[in-house]
Amino acid sequence: MKLIVCFVLILFGSRSYAQKVDKKLDSKIRSLVQDYHGDIGVYVKSLKNGSIVTINADTVFPTASIVKVPIFVGVMDKINRGELFYDSSLIYKDSLLYEGEDILGSFKSDEKILLKKVIMLMLTTSDNTASLWLQSLAGKGTRINAILDSLGLKYTRVNSRTPGRETNRNIYGWGQTTPLEMGKLFEMIYRNQILSAAICERMMRCLGRNYWDEDEAISQIPPLIEVFSKNGCVDASRSEVLLVNAPHNPYIFCIFTKNNKDTSWTHFNEAWALARRISKLLWNYFEPKENWSSALAPE
Repeated sequence: MKLIVCFVLILFGSRSYAQKVDKKLDSKIRSLVQDYHGDIGVYVKSLKNGSIVTINADTVFPTASIVKVPIFVGVMDKINRGELFYDSSLIYKDSLLYEGEDILGSFKSDEKILLKKVIMLMLTTSDNTASLWLQSLAGKGTRINAILDSLGLKYTRVNSRTPGRETNRNIYGWGQTTPLEMGKLFEMIYRNQILSAAICERMMRCLGRNYWDEDEAISQIPPLIEVFSKNGCVDASRSEVLLVNAPHNPYIFCIFTKNNKDTSWTHFNEAWALARRISKLLWNYFEPKENWSSALAPE
């Protein structure tokens, strides 16, 4: 773990804002967010040339369901250590139920389910019952937070059901992060820089199956393009992180919001509409039509 920490600090610690700012893209995004009715943070990075755009990227935001990515890291660390097994069978109990519309919550007590299916439910459908169960299996919030700290993530934390995090939970809810740190975490996984290459590859496969793809930024990416993502939403906070595996210029896009004036749950919610506009801008910017139309054409 110490070697991982040193590598991450060397890789990211000295480069966070030493990277080249894409001034043209920065201007385009700022023109879209300037009249937003709430607090917003954006982090964009080209994975081809390293250029970035940062708008309030070090500001702490609620994660909502994006906290499930740190929980996922905690579970995969247990698997990497041989303390959990991806294909193992678990026993669901009624005591695990988190009231809501979750799939896992409809299970009968003592039903069996594979660990990998619980992970799928957490990441794909954002099942809260599955997520809280996995948070416990990962060693609870305190252990997950220690892993995040070891990765050089200063602000990304699990707050709920974590001793000593009560004040933060009252402010941010289940978890907290910054656009910059969540973007870094996705990039570390993408580049096989945490735990092991095999674990990172498995994590990417799991993060590429998002059910929620109608209102969010992911809806603006052509369906033939691989996208690794997680979104999180509560009334006054709508956020999303995407790693778009574009053919010519893969990129990361993190958008976080809080204190939103528009708390509606329609397709036209201001935060979702803005996320879609920025996502469309980014796709067309990094993958202009003349570059990708021929690449996507059937043979």
